[in-house]
Amino acid sequence: MKTGLVYDEVYLQHHWKGHPENKDRLIAIFQELERRGLTKEVVHINPRRANAQEVSLNHDPGYVQEVADFCSAGGGYLDPDTYTVPASYDVALYAVGGVLEGIDRLMKKEVEAVFCAVRPPGHHAEYAKAMGFCLFNNIAIGAKYLLQKGLERVFIVDFDAHHGNGTQHSFYEDDRVFYFSSHEYPFYPGTGSWEEKGAGKGYGFTHNEPLRAGAGDEEFKIVYGEIFPKAFFEYKPQFLLVSAGYDAHRDDPLTYLNVSIEGFGDLVNSLLESAKSLSIPVLFALEGGYNLRALSECVSLTVQKMLEA
Repeated sequence: MKTGLVYDEVYLQHHWKGHPENKDRLIAIFQELERRGLTKEVVHINPRRANAQEVSLNHDPGYVQEVADFCSAGGGYLDPDTYTVPASYDVALYAVGGVLEGIDRLMKKEVEAVFCAVRPPGHHAEYAKAMGFCLFNNIAIGAKYLLQKGLERVFIVDFDAHHGNGTQHSFYEDDRVFYFSSHEYPFYPGTGSWEEKGAGKGYGFTHNEPLRAGAGDEEFKIVYGEIFPKAFFEYKPQFLLVSAGYDAHRDDPLTYLNVSIEGFGDLVNSLLESAKSLSIPVLFALEGGYNLRALSECVSLTVQKMLEA
């Protein structure tokens, strides 16, 4: 696949020393991509700065302004886990804009797949609340942007070890977006049980695969080799968005899942092959992953798989 990579040093300006979600994550990723020669093979995509109206596709405009004001006043913690610095509002707009620019390039068929190495991450961010290191929900905004462009069926896969509560809530009553998540459970943020399947016309379009601590490659093989393809091909989406969190890796310091780098490779293969069989675009956006070696190797393997697909 002709593969785009969204990356910019603007993402390094959101940084809090000692916090697990810091600029070193992207530095490690980019260094590993360069070491493997992958930066020469991808199409480099510069993110654009999203505007408040675009962010408000998924968030309360008052909340968007609140984040802007909080950052301009010097920043601090918006919730017990989620920091901001003066630059964080702008950086978060570029994270959203990186996903939107990636979508635009895919819709124009300039590339077939995109990896967005953006931060801060997004899938915990609720309609009017920062949560779990996330300010704005990059993937949820991307899905609503696609709906605004006239798409009728968007599929979101979230393989972060933490359940994407914000993304699930964004589409819980909407049949135009299918949300499929695998995650450690019970675990932060407490959502993502089997029983959560959507509501109203969205019932049946949320699918959670809660995994016990210690689950690893074998469980992922069943989830992404058998369960995901069934849901995906029944839904017949027009676009695949992926919340790509690599904290299910066995060496991650914040979680208790046991997935290997090879296990992530199998997962990525399943996603790419499924998208290719329907001839639809696929966009990955970075979420979690806090062991720098594991994170950088998993992202590099993902980009390599995209190029080979």
